[in-house]
Amino acid sequence: MILIFGGTTEGRRAAQILEEAGKPFWYSTRSDGQDIEMVHGIRVKGGMNPDEMADFCRKNAIRLIVDAAHPFATELHHNISETAQNLNLQVIRYERQYEPHTEDICWCRDYETAILQLKEHGIHRLLSLTGVQTINRLSGYWKENECWFRILDRDTSREMAIREGFPEDHLVYYEHEDTASLIARLKPQAILTKESGKSGGFPEKIEAARKSGTPVFVVERPACSYENVVNGPHGLRLKIQELLHDFFELHTGLTTGTCATASAVAVLEEILEKEERDYSKKFVSVRIPDGEDIEVKIEKIEGDTATVVKYAGDDPDLTDGLEICAKVRLFDLHDSQRIIIKGGEGVGTVTLPGLGLPIGAPAINETPQRMIRENLLPLLPEGKGAEVVISVPQGREVGAKTFNPRIGVQGGISIIGTSGIVKPFSSEAWVSSIRKEMAVGLEVVRGERLRPEIVINSGAKSEAFLHQRFPKLPLQAFVHYGNFIGETIRIAAELGVSHLVMGVMIGKAVKLAEGNLDTHSRQVTMNRSFIQQMAIEAGLDASRIETLNMARELWTLYDEKEMESFGKVILRHCHEHCDALLPNGQLDILLISDQGKII
Repeated sequence: MILIFGGTTEGRRAAQILEEAGKPFWYSTRSDGQDIEMVHGIRVKGGMNPDEMADFCRKNAIRLIVDAAHPFATELHHNISETAQNLNLQVIRYERQYEPHTEDICWCRDYETAILQLKEHGIHRLLSLTGVQTINRLSGYWKENECWFRILDRDTSREMAIREGFPEDHLVYYEHEDTASLIARLKPQAILTKESGKSGGFPEKIEAARKSGTPVFVVERPACSYENVVNGPHGLRLKIQELLHDFFELHTGLTTGTCATASAVAVLEEILEKEERDYSKKFVSVRIPDGEDIEVKIEKIEGDTATVVKYAGDDPDLTDGLEICAKVRLFDLHDSQRIIIKGGEGVGTVTLPGLGLPIGAPAINETPQRMIRENLLPLLPEGKGAEVVISVPQGREVGAKTFNPRIGVQGGISIIGTSGIVKPFSSEAWVSSIRKEMAVGLEVVRGERLRPEIVINSGAKSEAFLHQRFPKLPLQAFVHYGNFIGETIRIAAELGVSHLVMGVMIGKAVKLAEGNLDTHSRQVTMNRSFIQQMAIEAGLDASRIETLNMARELWTLYDEKEMESFGKVILRHCHEHCDALLPNGQLDILLISDQGKII
């Protein structure tokens, strides 16, 4: 079992991640103020001292604690650390994402320092955004100066403020006015806030103060002493997979773009530190597109080249286990681009339009390029630029087995990834390939003014039959959807396909007819009862289906005329679920037998 200490945005996100496992877990908050819906999570309310926490963990067989509590909940953090140490439990700290410290803000290590700084700067009129719990901590200031506190508009908060002796007419409320409006109305000499991170609204508070020219004083967050720290949902899931391997049945992985970025970061750090280090257990931190930082293991560093071994989790990815390498060379910056990204051995070259990359360019997509630049720029010394060469030693061999040759990427794999993370059976790599393949196909077909524009199919067998039906269409017009029928039709709609043909074989067709837009056997199995229902709709003897083991047997259970009727019913149901996904285009669905007969 896993125990989350929440009551925060991070706690809610942690619960969402754990819900994906489909297993029970505990979610603890001091009060019942946070509304949270959980299917598998069990809510427990009320504070716990170390003895109570240890007793709870023993009774409920807790194996891992996720501390997603407020960063300023120092007593709770201490109790969690003490409990974990006494019971030999692992703890993951789900930290917030924080803005870098800037010189235009007065940073204070604690509330006592904040009071001293406010007095030294001659601030006698203050708007405090630190919350009702800090009224007592700041009494040494507000008892001598004019001060407003912004608190939650609820009786318990008001009662706490009045109990401390704070004047009620100087309370303002989160729900009534935003920071900019309060500053405009109250005209304070300064604002005081906590380093509460992005989810605590810190950037908005600072922006409002800067726009009005109001000085800002910030109480820094307490130091974090945990070994395992994450600041986003992807990092949390990866860390849980590492510490409790059996909690998630399916594991997430990393995109080739994330691996390439980590390799580049590692070798640049090595160059700048100019010392040999043991990378057998070395991790580097990489910021992925959603702004969170994840740890990536470095396999080795040799000279000016670092290597990460691609881990795809449980996603069916041909690039799983490949070495993704980055070589970095620094140069003196003049007027040239500060970071230059090139493709080396095993990285494909773009030979057709439609991929969003120039012909002749390395197949390193926009998002990985942006990740490399955003992670390397803060590390580069002033006046220096960096040339980054990404290579994949086995890329040429593996690339030939992917969709790359079909979409005009020759000589290796593509460095891809829109999120930086590969989710199990979301098959980001596959769906990304579908999008690229279709974009290239549209470029070719529209240039020749052919219809249909795109023909989608489940694999090589069905595609061979469809080639015979549409002999004038070029190879690029035929796109494999695998099991991702819904995603593929949505992509066609996004790209503006006006006439789409989908070929489907009977096994996937009966699943699709029931509304399953992802037909993978791990997602959905054949529903014999529903097939019998469709047989009845076609006026056929449904009892024959009672012994059906595989959908393809339907072709032998009924004669040609009966299958014609049955096939039309199946296709009608398929259209009911698919037509709406292509609202501005024509969708034709063809049912294909093992022998190539098309209904």
